[in-house]
This record gives sequence, structure tokens and C-alpha cells, in this order.
Amino acid sequence: MAEADSDPVFDRETLLDITVNIVPMFILAFFLFLFLFFSPWPDDTFMGILGLGLTVIPLVLLGLLTWIAAHYVR
Repeated sequence: MAEADSDPVFDRETLLDITVNIVPMFILAFFLFLFLFFSPWPDDTFMGILGLGLTVIPLVLLGLLTWIAAHYVR
């Protein structure tokens, strides 16, 4: 049992299993970059906060889900 705990969390098999979560994380990060540097809305604070919130919250939650899934897949 001690050997299983010393293995890295993100080995090759685990990365293959959580790739379905990593790809959407890159897509959300790309849109976050776009919303931060190229705002599609005029200077409207509410729409800016709403757009960033709808991108950041799923990105954070998906990152947490991916981390938890990596531990359970292992």
C-alpha cells in the first residue's frame, strides 16, 4: 500500500482519463483571456462582471473536479 501512495497523481494513465476535463479548461481559459483583453461589450460594468463570472466560476469548478477525479482514478 505504501508504494501506491508514493506514485505521482498525474501519471500517464490518469492524464489520459482526465483529458476530457483538461480540454474544456483550455477552452475556458482562452475565453477568459479574450474577455480580459478584448471585451465584446461597450463599457458596461455589469456585463463585464457577468461575462467574467460565467467564465471564471466554471473554470475553477472544473479544475477542482479534475483534481478530485485524478485522485479517484488513481
